[in-house]
Amino acid sequence: MMLKLFKENVRIASGSIRTQLLRTVLTVMIIAIGITALVSILTVVSALENTISSDFASMGANTFNIKQYENTVRRQGRDEREIINPIISYPEAVAFKNKYNYPLTETSLSFTATAGAEVKYESTKTDPENSVVGVDEYFMTNSGLETSSGRNFTRFDVDNNAYVCIVGSDFEKGLFKDINPIDKVVSIRGAKFRVIGVLKEKGSTFGNSQDLRILIPIQVARSLFTAPNINYTVSVMVNKKELLEQALDNATSVMRRVRKLSPIKDNNFGIVRSDDLINKILGITQYLGWASWLIGIITVLGSSIALMNIMIVSVTERTREIGVRKALGAKKTTIAIQFFIETLLIGQMGGLVGIIFGILIGFGIATAMDFAFVIPWGAIMAAFITSFIVAIASGLYPAIKAAVLDPIEALRYE
Repeated sequence: MMLKLFKENVRIASGSIRTQLLRTVLTVMIIAIGITALVSILTVVSALENTISSDFASMGANTFNIKQYENTVRRQGRDEREIINPIISYPEAVAFKNKYNYPLTETSLSFTATAGAEVKYESTKTDPENSVVGVDEYFMTNSGLETSSGRNFTRFDVDNNAYVCIVGSDFEKGLFKDINPIDKVVSIRGAKFRVIGVLKEKGSTFGNSQDLRILIPIQVARSLFTAPNINYTVSVMVNKKELLEQALDNATSVMRRVRKLSPIKDNNFGIVRSDDLINKILGITQYLGWASWLIGIITVLGSSIALMNIMIVSVTERTREIGVRKALGAKKTTIAIQFFIETLLIGQMGGLVGIIFGILIGFGIATAMDFAFVIPWGAIMAAFITSFIVAIASGLYPAIKAAVLDPIEALRYE
């Protein structure tokens, strides 16, 4: 009986919506604009978070890096001063690696030799936009990198200064033009390197391509690129997550000894954990999420006011119809439910249109900004719930107003 009554109310509500098509379309669009704003912003924020997570996950799990800086400004009293840390020199990096013997860890040394190298293969050459990185045999493992073909460096390659290299995935598409690059010989600064591996595609991080890298053994890089004050990065990977904190504390102690720091002096180097970096950046995106909710709620609030106003007008216009139904025996609850269902139908239609437009706009923005788009299920659920709440809030007063109308006065209404 209740199901039949519900179906009948839905049918009556649908008929009423069809008879007021222009008003319904305008109302749906008002709600859709609010939901579109909410969904599109949440979609872009979700895509941004996904991009950041995937980009910085390349640092490797349970990894920390020892660099020149962790941060550059520290507050002292009312003044701020810039901390100028010394670079991490090659002797310091080697001394750390030799002294740091914490269990279940692997230490890697690396440095960016140049960010503007030109690479030649036979008569073809690239633009001077390739970065050359000097690495050891542990660099790829510690950085979360893998090869799509070929192999990683071995201890033999590094110790014997072999002229071999691992290239980024863009070289397969560009320089080699779909030729298998393994065992091909390329030229970098006049030196010949045999390609032993190709990195899996990483894409871009904030506009900087990660697939134009060339990895070469660290000693070979030091002999070819002899710029002054080369700054090295020390990367440590801990094989067991539960040992990460102790390994990090031990690394801090070792690096302080390498730099001969007295107990009263602060660290003049930075230690950056892979998960800390991700969490800091994702913490910033949380503010974007809160801002999107605030904007969405304000817009949806306007939509709910507009929907309530239109439903009140609808009740006024249909006063005589309400009087006829009450005269024929319709109960207050039946009249209220009828208007309530009509409001819910309009609200959900607006929510559906808003979700579609919101996802399309979010996808367009994410694609234009090269973010990793994912279907925002959270935003979709939020939109459905929001549109439902809007319909309830907007339909409650008009439904009650229709239900309490006096049938005699309603029949007299012109």
